[in-house]
Amino acid sequence: MVHVNIFDTTLRDGEQSPGVNLNQLEKLEIAKQLERFGVDIMEAGFPASSQGDFEAVKAIAKTIKNSSVTGLARAVKSDIDIAWEALKEAAEPRLHVFIATSPIHMEYKLKKTPEQVMLTAIDMVSYAKKKFTHVEWSAEDASRSDLDFLVRIITKVIDAGATVINLPDTVGYTTPEEYGRMFRYIRENVPNIHKASLSCHCHDDLGMAVANSLAAIENGATQVEGTINGIGERAGNAALEEIAVALNIRKDKYPFTTNLVLKEIKRTSDLVSRFTGMKVPGNKAVVGKNAFSHESGIHQDGVLKNALTYEIITPELVGVQSNDLVLGKHSGRHAFKDKIEQMGFELTQEKLNEAFQSFKQLTDRKKEVTDEDLFAILTDIQTAAVDIKKYELVAFQVHYGSSNLPTATVALTTPEGIKVETARTGGGSVEALYNTLEALVKEEIHLTDFNLSSVGRGRDALAEVHVKMTVNGINVSGRGSSQDVLEASAKAFVNAVNRVFFNQNALVKEPAAL
Repeated sequence: MVHVNIFDTTLRDGEQSPGVNLNQLEKLEIAKQLERFGVDIMEAGFPASSQGDFEAVKAIAKTIKNSSVTGLARAVKSDIDIAWEALKEAAEPRLHVFIATSPIHMEYKLKKTPEQVMLTAIDMVSYAKKKFTHVEWSAEDASRSDLDFLVRIITKVIDAGATVINLPDTVGYTTPEEYGRMFRYIRENVPNIHKASLSCHCHDDLGMAVANSLAAIENGATQVEGTINGIGERAGNAALEEIAVALNIRKDKYPFTTNLVLKEIKRTSDLVSRFTGMKVPGNKAVVGKNAFSHESGIHQDGVLKNALTYEIITPELVGVQSNDLVLGKHSGRHAFKDKIEQMGFELTQEKLNEAFQSFKQLTDRKKEVTDEDLFAILTDIQTAAVDIKKYELVAFQVHYGSSNLPTATVALTTPEGIKVETARTGGGSVEALYNTLEALVKEEIHLTDFNLSSVGRGRDALAEVHVKMTVNGINVSGRGSSQDVLEASAKAFVNAVNRVFFNQNALVKEPAAL
């Protein structure tokens, strides 16, 4: 069987999803989970795009040992130099450098002739090869490029030292038949193609990213690129969890192997969803909450008699547990520590103590504590920055009644350590609360999105709030969870504002797309 390498770009292409703004601690947690998931290569970011991205890529490169860490660079020397500084301490540093090859991109975006593009690609791959053992070269918008030009430029960049050739469907334009034919043509016509691996990178604008990726694999691609939950620019990327399960379930059709640990799929999906604020649709393949639900009586009857009648994927295969009830108010510190280690979290003693106290407080109010509850507690604590000056919520109170004007009183401590307090009104409880918080912080705030959901089931479920806002003109997101909807809302607001202090140098350059 042919082995296929999995290249995850959740932390680069996925983070380019509108409204997604991950800080360094969140990126690091996702990277560690991707390593547990078994991805061969993870694209940690675009180091030249901002100081924040540079530092995140550098931290991930130092931490990850069992996956190869890569960074994106334009075909520009300064981008390559910055990427090397971020990646040079990685266990297996590699570079991903790209330039557009389609007529429309070369003429209107690059304003270069095909020959100029070819010379730039050759020069930059040669330059990168002096620093990096592994250099992946991408032909941006390959699916709309001239095939004979692709053959010529690929031949040259392989001679220059490229070890991986990526042919992206950048705008999600192609079909499986067309995309597979392109890979077959390149494999049959590039004379030195045996010196490099072929990689596919598909976007989902027409809903065919996964199908196109599988077609590429069938036609010679030995590396597939995508994101968790299919997140990414516009309609997103190929969903890696869907490709992984398709290769597993349909071994008869796809005789290919990967290093992915399928039971880590659900946890990886949940972690990315929580940190990005991008909820997984209920009908999403493999990881949606309805993926293993059966409403129809005929389906229910069939599943009870033999699960294979309607269930081609078992919940356990992807890490979905049928019963996640684990701890209660009488559970001790040792049992709690064992459980969080089983869930894959590595907490310092200080954060372990904080998590245990939060757990005990929750058991006083909630009879049944589930894995989902613990997951919410642990992700909040693990990604809480402790070494920066920030706003902290001291106390709040909201007065509301059907015939009264909603009024909120809030007390905060500022980044300078000063306690401030005030009250404001609003059209509703949340608006009154947010008006008050906005009056207390000195930053200029503009709320653009507010999303409320529950963690788990039942009337005592935790509330989780995700917000998107601009703080001093910088797009940020924030999240907060609590049994109380208003407390969760207040935490999300403060969390978003504090991100500005964590990522002071974010968003310096516009991001790149493949």
